[in-house]
Amino acid sequence: MRPVVVLALLAAGCRVARPVEENPDAGHETAMTSPSSPARNRLAHETSPYLLQHAANPVDWYPWGPEALERARREHKPIFLSIGYSACHWCHVMEHESFENPEIAALMNEHFINVKVDREERPDLDDIYMKAVQAMTGSGGWPMSVFLTPDLEPFFGGTYFPPVRRYGRPSWPEIVQSLGLAWRNDRASIEKRGKALGDMIRKESVAVGDLDPNTPAIAFAMLRENYDAEWGGFGGAPKFPHAMDLRLVLRHWLRTQDPGALAMATHTLDRMAAGGMYDQLGGGFHRYSTDEKWLIPHFEKMLYDNALLVPAYLEGYLATGNAEYARIARECCEWVLREMVTPEGAFASTQDADSEGEEGKFFAWTPRELEAVLGARQGRWAAEWYGVTDEGNFEHGRSALWRPEPAEAVASRLKIERGELEAAMAQARAKLLAARELRVKPGTDDKVLASWNGLMISALAQAYQVLGDERHLAAAKRAAEYVLNGMRTGDGRLLATARGGAAKLNAYLDDHAFLIAGLIDLYEAEFDPRWLERALELEAIVHAHFADSENGGWYTTSDDHEKLIARLKSPQDGALPAGQSVHTLNLLRLAELTGRGTLAQRAEGAIRSIGLVLNRYPQAFSQMMAAVDFLAAGPREIVLAGERSDARTKELLSTVRSRFLPQRVVALSDSRADASLMPILDGKRADEQGPRAFVCRNYACKAPVRTPAELAAELDD
Repeated sequence: MRPVVVLALLAAGCRVARPVEENPDAGHETAMTSPSSPARNRLAHETSPYLLQHAANPVDWYPWGPEALERARREHKPIFLSIGYSACHWCHVMEHESFENPEIAALMNEHFINVKVDREERPDLDDIYMKAVQAMTGSGGWPMSVFLTPDLEPFFGGTYFPPVRRYGRPSWPEIVQSLGLAWRNDRASIEKRGKALGDMIRKESVAVGDLDPNTPAIAFAMLRENYDAEWGGFGGAPKFPHAMDLRLVLRHWLRTQDPGALAMATHTLDRMAAGGMYDQLGGGFHRYSTDEKWLIPHFEKMLYDNALLVPAYLEGYLATGNAEYARIARECCEWVLREMVTPEGAFASTQDADSEGEEGKFFAWTPRELEAVLGARQGRWAAEWYGVTDEGNFEHGRSALWRPEPAEAVASRLKIERGELEAAMAQARAKLLAARELRVKPGTDDKVLASWNGLMISALAQAYQVLGDERHLAAAKRAAEYVLNGMRTGDGRLLATARGGAAKLNAYLDDHAFLIAGLIDLYEAEFDPRWLERALELEAIVHAHFADSENGGWYTTSDDHEKLIARLKSPQDGALPAGQSVHTLNLLRLAELTGRGTLAQRAEGAIRSIGLVLNRYPQAFSQMMAAVDFLAAGPREIVLAGERSDARTKELLSTVRSRFLPQRVVALSDSRADASLMPILDGKRADEQGPRAFVCRNYACKAPVRTPAELAAELDD
């Protein structure tokens, strides 16, 4: 590709075809630790496992920082910015094909200042430059490959590029050489292009306006239109687990009693849990399914996916009483406690997909492997149970385990009793899991992210409330203590990431919002007022440093953050719920618990700050629509008056926790309670006859009740 061709593509808005999937982010066999070969570039001094994976590349990599940026400006040299993460399959493919190639690396070093970024550590950079790539190509994904002027304006980008021409796209060496020559020969045109793209990113639309009362119904109608009636979920392949959408559908059902809405949610929960996207042996969900059946995943496991799906399954259980949903939620939590807890008591970020050079090798099975562990008879049963065939459903004749048929159908085909088969498969599952543990395991990215830990703290605290396992509460508390004590500066500011006990980087809105949500859930799990106190401390920081005082809502970065080419708000959901939406619901809950009306006003301002775009595209804002649902319902304030250790208090609390009541807050008035912190507790105490329960709205309370039956009647009214 000659420089003139590159410039023509730039002028036309070059569309770089995306890799195999919409979000090509599966894992790779590379160990998530420092490479064993001698380090040859500056990434050797970093803590990110992803950056350390590239420390031995012949590419003269820099981490993002003053050294690289100043050199680019001093030498008037463009920047190649490569953004990925440690469990990203195509990131590692591009590394092995191109970044480990000395000849290609020499071209990169000649023409560019090369900067490598872990998107999980720097979501601010990922957000800005992903918008640029999407504008240039119409799609996005990782690895993200972006070329910047020395002023950090993007002028060319894409995702994965091959080392030779294939997939209908030019080779990476051609791209590098052509862009390098174009920069030398026509820098002014490139700078003009970069400035135009930067201006577009900076003009993030402000859509202040009142919410249309019909918007919640429109949001559900859009989800229903996109619903896959055969396999569940929303949209086609590749299919992602839209936990926020499912929870919004359940809220619509609760509000309208539309049986079709409940069927949408339960069918999706059933299909996901039966698919290969769910780890049938070890629990926990893989990242996403490459097909519409939830059968073949990209096998990496992300902490945040499971942290979001646990509440979805808990709510499905509360809405329906289906014990299978409780089982899935419990198994996801068990996976986290077994495999993702760091030595500090926090939670690691991801597990890779590959081991021994093959994606899915750790997770996939053949009939012969099943029989080797279980014996011929039980192995044959397990093959029928988990859909394992001689041909295989995955690669190399191997199968991802899934549950294509219900137990009754498999038992009928095998001509045995269902109970006998289920008992045998429970034993088989334990044996297969033990045998799998002897395989070479995928690597774990053990960095601790404040945001993702906040999500998992929330999930475990909610799991404790519903399932009653004290280990879930203990793990959530340990993680919260670590983040609050080990990931803060001396003046109390939160830090975004830590590894090996060393924390760094200014925290983002997501870090604060997700952690605050976790702390509120911890309060409602054990009713220790200190969790609310810490939540309010963090809320004050968000208000002081992230608020958009003109339009409402919050920026994704603080006012004292590193100056980048844009400061964004990014209110729509992605793989993660939008921090702005999570914090809106935080404020509504805190307002109910503390009586601070200004918090509710800020939340309403945040909704209004995107009101017009919410009215047009509510399906992109499911988390914010959940906040709208909470506000519109007029949430109930449930106060239990009595000691937590009292059996009668526990019975009242169990009555509350056994119901699907998403539009409520719960507080406990006991000997630890602080009515100055929570005026909702004022005047609400156990009396000489024992514990009591108060059900209130807008601080107007019904007469207190004493028995679980009386409380149930109040809650079901």
